[in-house]
Amino acid sequence: MKKGLILLLAAALTLSGTACSSGQEAQTSAVTETASAGSDTEASPAQTTAAPQTEPQQTEPTETETEPAAPAGEVALQEEALTSDFVCEDNYRVFYEIFVGSFSDSDGDGTGDLRGIINRMDYLNDGDPNSGKSLGVEGLWLTPIFSSPSYHKYDVTDYYQIDPAFGTMDDLKELIGLCHERNVKVILDLPINHTGRRNKWFSNFVLARRQGLTDDPYYDFYSSCSQNEAYPAGRVWEKVAGTDICYECNFSTDMPELNFDSEAVRTAVVDVAKTYLDLGVDGFRFDAAKYVYLGDNAASAAFWEWYVGELRAVKPDVYTVAEVWDADGVTDLYYPAMNCFNFSMAQSGGLLAETANHRDVNRLTAYVDRYLDTVTAMRDDAMLVPFVTNHDMDRAAGFLTAASGNMRVAANLYLLGPGSPFLYYGEELGMRGSRGGANTDANRRLAMVWGDGDTVKDPEGTTYQASKQIEDSAAEQMADPDSLYSYYKKLIMLRRANPEIARGDYTPLTFTGSKAGGFTAAWNGSTVAVIHNTTTEEVTLDLDQVTGLSFTQVTTVGFSDASLNGTMLTVGPQTSVVLR
Repeated sequence: MKKGLILLLAAALTLSGTACSSGQEAQTSAVTETASAGSDTEASPAQTTAAPQTEPQQTEPTETETEPAAPAGEVALQEEALTSDFVCEDNYRVFYEIFVGSFSDSDGDGTGDLRGIINRMDYLNDGDPNSGKSLGVEGLWLTPIFSSPSYHKYDVTDYYQIDPAFGTMDDLKELIGLCHERNVKVILDLPINHTGRRNKWFSNFVLARRQGLTDDPYYDFYSSCSQNEAYPAGRVWEKVAGTDICYECNFSTDMPELNFDSEAVRTAVVDVAKTYLDLGVDGFRFDAAKYVYLGDNAASAAFWEWYVGELRAVKPDVYTVAEVWDADGVTDLYYPAMNCFNFSMAQSGGLLAETANHRDVNRLTAYVDRYLDTVTAMRDDAMLVPFVTNHDMDRAAGFLTAASGNMRVAANLYLLGPGSPFLYYGEELGMRGSRGGANTDANRRLAMVWGDGDTVKDPEGTTYQASKQIEDSAAEQMADPDSLYSYYKKLIMLRRANPEIARGDYTPLTFTGSKAGGFTAAWNGSTVAVIHNTTTEEVTLDLDQVTGLSFTQVTTVGFSDASLNGTMLTVGPQTSVVLR
């Protein structure tokens, strides 16, 4: 493999170094003390065509390992700069999205399951934040686990039953208990905008309509209109056989949409959430939040403010985050109720990828500052929720390549930033996957590359060629201090060791005439600064121009080194620093 440019860290700064899988070396964490003066396929509303159903092309494993052993070969990271006595007791956490059916298979049937996640907890979080022998995530987002006929489970048949392919309610209880022992929160993906067509609620609705039972509570359970009425614009409708009505189905005819003007519906969806909160779940990710009243964001936002208020009455610190896939001006409407994923920063055209591609950091920090000012004015505990990609998007490795170094730079930008970042399973390995010409989201939800005999397979409908997937498995990367996995692990440890970054008062540091930039974060009587240089050139910055604070400790993470001489900070290419 061709070697890239190797930038050696000055001996006074060196504690450890890592290299990209492409051969480029990256300095992951160095500290120096110096004197100083100064984050079938589920159809989208615009597309309901079924995905091609082909057999997965992933090579069959040669052995089945139902309970993978602890990663004995994992490299431990125990540098002083990465360890801390801090215990996270709030919601400013690094979350890890798990597409359950693709993550880890415990029983050899090819489908990921809850037991598989239990078996992999030492990979995710081993319970010792200073061991340096696990990824160290602080929260798990599980995509839908409820009974459903599809692989993606967004068409729920029964909210009170775990899909048998994924396990049992006892498995969920065990997973929650294990996570809580390790200070990891668990949130469930709760799709209540729509149900599955096989849900008994829908069957009761159809029966009530066919028999004209206007007093039946299910009569108005789903959004519907008569064929004699003018259909509301911009929505998709399907006729109910044996009646003169149509039901709303913006995502798929298999996903009828609930009628949230019905008190019976509101009671039912609150009862579902309360059941899982009582079970120990810490919160929810709400799918398709703006579709509750499609085309009327004010009404949808008002529903969610009421709904989350009902949940907070049960659990005041419930973690809630909404999928409102839209511009900030729309997501802002939902912030009085709960946090929203930030789509402006995501995907190939988002601010994270753009900035990582050698662009101006000051544009990103100015944006984050405005965003935080806006949302915290609506709700005191509002947070930024950044991410690069999720299960509905092409994977980041397709546009943030390891060879360019941009994957690691983007990770610096959002994991060493405020709020509660979410990373998508396998992102820490550089896993690949994209829709391509096949028009199927299954290609974005491929089997986790464990490399230790795990029998999990790609989901149905996958057309992605196995030969295009990464060769460096989790098992290999865990044993390699220079791997992308080790890099992500160090970033998460560094973030935890500097709790001001996630939850502190955010102040941009704008350096005139430079693309390098950063911010200070003040919390609990302490202030740190984070500076990013995303360019391919070394930069020297005068901290005295942007802050009157003095710093004595420099921690570097990236492809080069950094040094502090008085108020003059020198940062190498594609490198970030944390100053204390």
